[in-house]
Amino acid sequence: MQVILAQALLGLNVGVFYAMLSLGLAVIFGLLNIINFAHGAMYMLGAFIALIGYSLLEQWFGISLQIGFWASLLVAPVIVGILGVLIERLMLKRLYELDHIYGLLLTFGITLILQGLFANYFNVSGTPYPGQPEALSGVVNLGFMYFPTYRLFAIVFSLVVCFATWWVIEHTKLGSRLRAGVENPDLTQAFGLNVPLMVTLTFAFGAGLAGLAGVLAAPIYSVSPLMGADLIIVVFAVVVIGGMGSIMGAILSGLALGLVEGLTKVFYPPAASTVIFFLMVLVLLFRPAGLFGKEK
Repeated sequence: MQVILAQALLGLNVGVFYAMLSLGLAVIFGLLNIINFAHGAMYMLGAFIALIGYSLLEQWFGISLQIGFWASLLVAPVIVGILGVLIERLMLKRLYELDHIYGLLLTFGITLILQGLFANYFNVSGTPYPGQPEALSGVVNLGFMYFPTYRLFAIVFSLVVCFATWWVIEHTKLGSRLRAGVENPDLTQAFGLNVPLMVTLTFAFGAGLAGLAGVLAAPIYSVSPLMGADLIIVVFAVVVIGGMGSIMGAILSGLALGLVEGLTKVFYPPAASTVIFFLMVLVLLFRPAGLFGKEK
């Protein structure tokens, strides 16, 4: 039982990253109807911003400034969000009237460019992030296991961000305006709301969520140009299972599938890397819109 509980908690640690990335994808698809394949690259970029800000600013640019972990939680999402604004305004807005495949191909191309740029300057096998805060070092005694303090912080912080985002979109005036702008942009604009600005900020927010997840992941996983590519396929499977565009579906499916993956490592380890895709196939067979998606 101790092994099962420990592995479930480790699976939940993975699941919160699935949830955050899936949430960003769901926000962008649900409100903009764009399949953003560059989401994994935004995650990678967030981790690299944290790494560069902590250890490479002075070495590269002669800037005597160190951006610590706590500052990176604010700085990285903002920088990634600004990049999202540029991508949406300069590229994606030209594709809204076209088939989804064009947006998918464009964002896939952006992914390859960003991966290539960082691969030229960094170790592809990964670079450790040295900036984990002292306050989050050590372990916590949970009774059935000693769990790293930082990983516990990552779980709690990610859950707060995910459910706060869901609450804002579903239960506030801002969220209702966003949904109205998607369902009927012409009528919404007739009421004086700037729909193009709302669309741009929504894409920036979704990209910023990916950047934030990257910062949280940096002290746990090696920071690598391919870290987003390794994760984005799984995240797409999570979004499909939860239901494309479903905010709560993305959150709950990410958490649940992280747990399933963790528990699979206990009972049948060889299937741990494929169990999510097996579940995706079952969902597509019996409920194509996803567990929380709306049937058309």
